[in-house]
Amino acid sequence: MVKPATPVFLSIGECMLEFSHRVENDWSLGFAGDTLNTAWYFRMHARAPWEAAYFTRLGQDAFSDRIAGFLEENRISTRWIARDCARQPGLYLIDTPKGERSFTYWRSQSAARLLADDEVLVREALAGAQAIYFSGITLAILAPDRRRFLLGEIAAQKKAGKPVAFDPNIRPRLWESADAMRAAIKDAAAVSTILLPSFDDERMHFGDVSLAACARRYSGVGVAEIMVKNGGGPMLYADGGGMIEIVGLPIVEPVDTTGAGDAFNGAFLAARLAGAVADAAVRQAHECASAVVRHRGALIPMP
Repeated sequence: MVKPATPVFLSIGECMLEFSHRVENDWSLGFAGDTLNTAWYFRMHARAPWEAAYFTRLGQDAFSDRIAGFLEENRISTRWIARDCARQPGLYLIDTPKGERSFTYWRSQSAARLLADDEVLVREALAGAQAIYFSGITLAILAPDRRRFLLGEIAAQKKAGKPVAFDPNIRPRLWESADAMRAAIKDAAAVSTILLPSFDDERMHFGDVSLAACARRYSGVGVAEIMVKNGGGPMLYADGGGMIEIVGLPIVEPVDTTGAGDAFNGAFLAARLAGAVADAAVRQAHECASAVVRHRGALIPMP
């Protein structure tokens, strides 16, 4: 009997060098990025036999080697990571006065901006995955034609029956215009089966007046499952069976909110892909995010 292949959760996006502020003039180097963070927490919470894999583009420099080695040491597959001889990873600094994040970025020449240039590799990676995850930042860093190409390839995977998860993760400064941002997010939602929006962002940039309005808007473009996050407040889950408001989850005092939403996404998707009902998946995800905000930096150590 042929042993079934291990199912792969493929996260697509940008990994950067992360410097987080500890004390005066003391910074700690790590590796992070929204889609890497989600892959990390998926890997942390996934039940056998799921494998986490990351798709990006790195340079050929020593820091790129360190990123790849870091992923491999933590059993996140790097088999589809391309290398670029002319570019390096992006970099960002985090300062956290009173627990809230303040970011400074250097990413305009990041190798990940060309992650969709190798069309053969993109198709190979998507074909080799059994579940796919990407974000609004994944799309924002790409040239418009590469954005359209990637969305077209992801659409083909959705049509083939694979679960596709998308977090709009709205960062206006990364986009060429607000109209391009809103159009791309709508197009990305249309090729997704699971959506993970954050209500504050959606209210600000799409005018949603309630969690339910946000869920209805995305349901209208064909998303089957919508998990509206709400920064520690009541959340809402919606699917073909209706809407469920989730309230009463414990609130913790944050040390650093970096990566909290990404952690929620990874733990939620790990639970849902293992067959957990929505309420159980939300509670696992909230517990994971609560642990992350009590830790400095985006990634807590892998068990």
